[in-house]
Amino acid sequence: MTIAEIRSTMETKMDQSIGAFKNNLTKIRTGRANPALLDSVQVDYYGSMVPITQVANVSLLDARTISVQPWEKGMGAKIEKAIRDSDLGLNPSSMGELIRVPLPAMTEERRKELTKVVRGEGENAKVAVRNLRRDANEAVKKLVKDKLASEDDQKRAEADVQKITDKHIVLIDQLIAGKEQELMAV
Repeated sequence: MTIAEIRSTMETKMDQSIGAFKNNLTKIRTGRANPALLDSVQVDYYGSMVPITQVANVSLLDARTISVQPWEKGMGAKIEKAIRDSDLGLNPSSMGELIRVPLPAMTEERRKELTKVVRGEGENAKVAVRNLRRDANEAVKKLVKDKLASEDDQKRAEADVQKITDKHIVLIDQLIAGKEQELMAV
């Protein structure tokens, strides 16, 4: 493996870490309804657990209400139970075949709690990026030890790896700040 391959692999994995972090941020609820909020909900479908999007159409009714339209008649009660049992703190109500999921108004205390959750997720993403930096630096050191690269190459590679790491950490900080601002907006 060359230094360029190590760098490229590390950068790809860092981008994937940021993608996972962005995905986690969408699951953290703000005051507005978002159909992606229910993506983590699993429904019992004939004995196997499947994502809610595979058994129903999830969309928005208005800014504070998500609608869930089951594709099969008998699934309404199971979907409602799955949403209620999820750790999202939502209370769905059934109107015939349509399930309405109103999002409760957020209190100041809940907003502050969620900003702590966002910071925790951000810290986890930063740790993942730093671990990738460490792995890349160790791989470069191994190349030098095996006499496949010079010490000058190692210094340049480590500086390059640090620049890429710093860029990703700044991006994570920006995502955290944006989500906190979104959470604290009334």
